[in-house]
Amino acid sequence: MPNEPARRRLAPGRRALLLTGAAATLTTVVGCGRTPPAPPISAPSPASGTPATEGGRALLLQVLAHPDDDLYFMNPDTQRALDAGIPLVCVYVTAGEADGVNRIPGQPRPPAHRAAYSAARHQGLRQAYAGMLGLPLFTGWRTSVARLTGGFRAETNTLEHRGRRVELVFLNLAMHTPYGQQGLPALWRERALRLRTFPAEGSPLSTVQSYDADTLIAVLTGLFDTYAPTLVQTLDPDPDIRHTDERTRRLDSEQRGFCDHADHTAVASFTWAALIRWARSTPGGPPPFVATAFRGYYANHWPKNLPERVLSAKAAHLVAYGAAPDWPCGNPSGCGDYNIGGDRPLTNRKGWVRSTHHRYPGPRLALAPGTGGRLAAYGVLGMRAVRWHERTDGTFGEPLDLGGGPLAPVLGSAVLDDGRHLLFGLRLAALSPRGGPDVREIVVLEQRSPQGEFSAWDGLGNPESDPDRGRRIGVPVAVTDRDGRVHLFVRTADQGVSTRIRGRDGRWSWWRDLGGGPVQDGLTAAVGEDGEVHLYAPGRDTVHHWTPDGPVPPTGLPVPAGPIAVADGRLYYRPPAAPDLVTEPGTGTSAAGNPPVFPGYGPVVAVGRSLVGRDLRGTLRLLHEGRLSPASAAPSGIDGPNLTRTPTGPAAAGLSPAARPWLWRPGADTSAT
Repeated sequence: MPNEPARRRLAPGRRALLLTGAAATLTTVVGCGRTPPAPPISAPSPASGTPATEGGRALLLQVLAHPDDDLYFMNPDTQRALDAGIPLVCVYVTAGEADGVNRIPGQPRPPAHRAAYSAARHQGLRQAYAGMLGLPLFTGWRTSVARLTGGFRAETNTLEHRGRRVELVFLNLAMHTPYGQQGLPALWRERALRLRTFPAEGSPLSTVQSYDADTLIAVLTGLFDTYAPTLVQTLDPDPDIRHTDERTRRLDSEQRGFCDHADHTAVASFTWAALIRWARSTPGGPPPFVATAFRGYYANHWPKNLPERVLSAKAAHLVAYGAAPDWPCGNPSGCGDYNIGGDRPLTNRKGWVRSTHHRYPGPRLALAPGTGGRLAAYGVLGMRAVRWHERTDGTFGEPLDLGGGPLAPVLGSAVLDDGRHLLFGLRLAALSPRGGPDVREIVVLEQRSPQGEFSAWDGLGNPESDPDRGRRIGVPVAVTDRDGRVHLFVRTADQGVSTRIRGRDGRWSWWRDLGGGPVQDGLTAAVGEDGEVHLYAPGRDTVHHWTPDGPVPPTGLPVPAGPIAVADGRLYYRPPAAPDLVTEPGTGTSAAGNPPVFPGYGPVVAVGRSLVGRDLRGTLRLLHEGRLSPASAAPSGIDGPNLTRTPTGPAAAGLSPAARPWLWRPGADTSAT
């Protein structure tokens, strides 16, 4: 890995990337009953215009690198799903055996015992999830061995309580190769490498198995096919660039050049590759699922976004996982990962527990005017774009397939001055093990006529010319200015912003680096009361602000913990580790006023003086005319609700854990799904 970032060269928008993949058309092998592997760089899947498969029974499946990744990086989202009664399956790819030393703070270093340490971490997980189900920590689990694709097997632990169910699946691949390399990164990167499993002490599965990259992808794909999740959670395949000295890197437990553990990146890459294969190879079209990627060690480098009440509940589950040697858990290998027990989740200088960050932040549904004054909603289902139309009863109809896959989970959108809709996606154009291409691109889909059909997907390239840097870009955000031009913005590998502009004649400019930053992803673009386009993003020091001409001098506003909502000249966001909202006037307006009373966590979305977001219990609430909607009316939604104006007032919408859209209007007793 180089010691300094590569010099940026801005790439022009071009269709070469799409055309490369289009030359390798996907076909089915006659008589073999299976679909061949995808070409290294593929073209966006075409829009079929036919109904897409709808989600049914909700199920959450998580794919983790290590025991504790879910507790550190995915809670409180996982806890919210369990509280809603959604069955949970957790797949742990490594054995988590590390060096085999289960360190006890304040005690001499114990001897290494890797099989026992793996078993102790599994015991800690059982305690944490028993607590999350509201059961005593030492409740017994049902243990068995599951048969997987290709003849592989895995230990499973299952616990049920009052209709809620958690299943832990331990693939237990070794964390290191026999030559001392980190196992999963090497498995993803190198040709012809095989990685053996490392059975935990006391496991009912003592057989050592051997995986290569293809078999691991096949096993994960088989697990998706078996459990049929409607919501998949995993880690970040494309962590931010971060260059530090070697001592700092080791203290932060990060891979060289990037702000995350290499195992997290590798497991995320395997998972997304398996999701792409599952979506492409399922008979009848992609299965109805939505996906979420969570940042890992990124949390150590940005303002903390969980207030005390949410943080304390999250940390308590890590305490149950860490445990202590004197806990009466009944497991002779150990009761947990002792170095994480007690007060250590909250006193660890790395602060991972204090934040939960989504890799692809933003509203899950892009909302636009539809026919008859009703709404059209666009989202990603089965890694393809789909469209829903609002029906006369206030619910969304069946999804219609718009193709484009494989897409990241969040779309950008804009409405042209003639009423046509534009959709923007971050596309995983190639995601290949063993040194194959790993490419991301921005794509656009344009409606041919108002309320009409769409043209083919077109490629807008990537603001980064180097493919590895191009993996680090963010979710596209767009807005139409008062002259009818569309301004597209993307966070860059240097944590600044690049833009492209679509003229009224439909032609796109080249990518232009606006600089600025460093900022987190989660950009917000709006046309201000001054008629100008303004872009806002959360930085470490303040709210960062751009116009199409470049960055504006520092705003001096209070530090934000996450994305900024903009409405009627006001900015709304939550400060670090605090439940209250900050309200500030935006540039080009004198709007002022007291902040609304809306304690909670995470970003909000604003329209006029209405807001939607989460309260401190994680329940979606709508603030309208100064009043919060009752919690009993709230939909069961995943991250990324949205809010828009309609002829009858504001309407909130999003996706449920069952991969179905919901629609919520002030005054309604419940949400419509």
